[in-house]
Amino acid sequence: MTRRAVLGGGSGFLGSALKDSLEADGYQVSVIGRNGPDARWDDPDAILRLVDGADLLIGLAGKAIDCRFTDANREEFLRSRLDTTRALHDAVAKAENPPALWMNASSATIYRYALDRAQTEADTEFDTGFSPDVARAWEDELFRGELPGTRRVAMRITIVLGDGAATDLFFRLARWGIGGTQHDGWWFPHRRYRGIGPHPTEPEQPLGKRSKGRQKFSWIHIDDLVGAVRFIRDDPSIEGPVNFSAPTQTDNRGLMATLRRVVGMPFGLPSWRFMLEPAMWVLRKEPELVLKSRWVAPGVLSSAGYEFAYPELEPALRDVWEQRRR
Repeated sequence: MTRRAVLGGGSGFLGSALKDSLEADGYQVSVIGRNGPDARWDDPDAILRLVDGADLLIGLAGKAIDCRFTDANREEFLRSRLDTTRALHDAVAKAENPPALWMNASSATIYRYALDRAQTEADTEFDTGFSPDVARAWEDELFRGELPGTRRVAMRITIVLGDGAATDLFFRLARWGIGGTQHDGWWFPHRRYRGIGPHPTEPEQPLGKRSKGRQKFSWIHIDDLVGAVRFIRDDPSIEGPVNFSAPTQTDNRGLMATLRRVVGMPFGLPSWRFMLEPAMWVLRKEPELVLKSRWVAPGVLSSAGYEFAYPELEPALRDVWEQRRR
């Protein structure tokens, strides 16, 4: 019998990679999106028909984070994640034959700004402000109520190295000769990172943490994201939050030095927040992409025995760089 998988949001590079891998595993894959192709988010009956009897459900929908946190974008970030997760939850609750496993995207930005040690799933000292508030509300919707027939996993995803916007930005910075260490520091106060959602929190110190380029960088190669999904699917003991992060992390200095080696750029000009803020405004990105200290370790995956294809940063970046040049 052909196994069925449903992707809630499959238009991005994560969804495309998962769709290809699941089809290679013999799944019949259906995709829910704003315009289909198999069901639309505004059609709950169609979503229920897909979810009922499916073996695997993966929720990935949500507005991409690689833009400025304007008021309109902030509201869309939250709404697009909560509304789609709620739609999947309603379908699972109503299904006569609910999927055995529902994996739903979340974000490793839920963890506090860390310079002292890596954060694992056992840590509950979360960060405050916009991005962590979105992640908490997102997971609350996933784990809401009882779904006795369905195992639920929150995918706390770090920066994914692959054909995505974040990786593209890193490579561009290195190739343009401005891939030096990025330093946090003072900037004019603003409210883009203020809290949001059902339980908004205020950032303790939204700007100006002087990490001197030592802010941590946690990441995962796209092949390991796909591999971890397969691993969790086949291990029924894994449920709850799972960090999708490589077992080794670096800091901003290490990241930028590695990027320069990979692209063959012998130098990289350093930059400070007062330089990054206007540059990121031009690029329509947020400086926290390179200035926030994300120190996240894959506690659950490592304990369960997952073997990473790319445990080290440089081979992972070199693989992505070579893929882009083909």
